[in-house]
Amino acid sequence: MTDKQPEKPLFKQLLEASSVGIHLVVSTFVGFAIGYGLDKLFGTSPYLTVIFLITGIIAGFRELIRIAKKQEK
Repeated sequence: MTDKQPEKPLFKQLLEASSVGIHLVVSTFVGFAIGYGLDKLFGTSPYLTVIFLITGIIAGFRELIRIAKKQEK
């Protein structure tokens, strides 16, 4: 007996694959925006912008890897 799950429809697979780019861009932008806002608030330019931008990029790639692993299963 095999534990093979049924294949997802093509449209659902394409939708999940297209969301990868959106996650990467949005998380990078959100990190940048938070850092920029905090820099303006505290006057620490550009340190918090760089820190939160890097954090946003890492979060985007982490999401990309999570989706890739999910597709692999």
